[in-house]
Amino acid sequence: MASKLKVGVLGATGMVGQRFVSLLAEHPWFEITAVAASPSSAGKAYADAVAGRWTLPGGVPAGAAKLTVTDAADVATVAGACDFVFCAVDMDKAATAKLEDDYARAETPVVSNNSAHRWTPDVPMMIPEINSDHVAIIEAQRRRLGTRHGFVAVKPNCSIQSYVPAIHPLWSFGPTRLAVCTYQAISGAGKTFESWPEMVDNVIPFIKGEEEKSEQEPLKIWGTIRDGKIMTATSPAITAQCLRVPVSDGHMAAVFVSFDKKPAKDEILAAWREFSGKPQALKLPSAPTPFLRYHDDDTRPQSRLDRDAGDGQAVSIGRLRPDTGVFDWRFVALSHNTVRGAAGGAVLTAELLKAEGYLTAK
Repeated sequence: MASKLKVGVLGATGMVGQRFVSLLAEHPWFEITAVAASPSSAGKAYADAVAGRWTLPGGVPAGAAKLTVTDAADVATVAGACDFVFCAVDMDKAATAKLEDDYARAETPVVSNNSAHRWTPDVPMMIPEINSDHVAIIEAQRRRLGTRHGFVAVKPNCSIQSYVPAIHPLWSFGPTRLAVCTYQAISGAGKTFESWPEMVDNVIPFIKGEEEKSEQEPLKIWGTIRDGKIMTATSPAITAQCLRVPVSDGHMAAVFVSFDKKPAKDEILAAWREFSGKPQALKLPSAPTPFLRYHDDDTRPQSRLDRDAGDGQAVSIGRLRPDTGVFDWRFVALSHNTVRGAAGGAVLTAELLKAEGYLTAK
């Protein structure tokens, strides 16, 4: 590649923003040229802005350390320094949606980790291996925004990143009912054990808004484009419970599923083994190969052992077995919530958008 696209990170000082900075440090296609955050961090060197609260191993990447933090609300300055931005701001939904639209209208595409635009009908919400075709809705969004280049694309909630990829290869068997219980790491709340000691030796059986997202967002991902909108799928029926558990990283899901045409175990295993998506076909830099990894060992997957599979971009599955008559099959799946479930999923989405011609140099 002759030159890299210039990228900004909005919300760069938070946990997900830090993950973006880390993942982009040596990226072959993208180069960080702007970091932005709240007014309290603006004007500081990035290394100073995150001093004492950098959460990742290895320290602040040298390429970002000396960048001066800009106020994320200063759209003109940030947009002038980059070709597109990743968004991980900590703001209410209305303010986040406006900020992302402001960048899009400034002809600076936004790839967002935030939830503000997940239900905007012409905004693609993507797991790139599953609904890469949803990039086509961007043209309708650009018409609405009145832009030539600017748009917003989002990634879905971290809670669904383990079980939706495991269900998708089984689509030909007609999944009809899905029950899932997720066991979610504390980094999903932007916390570490040092900052949240109450989570040591503890489980909290409630995460605000998470069950609704887990039940509804898969249906947009499995939806279809019609009349300039993404029309959500009407099945399968999904019910979810979401628990916070004392794990640093990695969201695990216990899944129960029924089908219109019940597959045999060998058929399920073959579907998982053979599945790959457009990111693998295009050999995108962050695409894991294989995407889905099944463990025969009944004690796997485990958060500590398996969350980093595929550099944190793969999904690990295990314990596939018949249910006791309520559902057809049950299994366990695991994904890394701040890589595949957050910054890494957004980076892979951006790679797909670049490969498809939606992200270009200004």
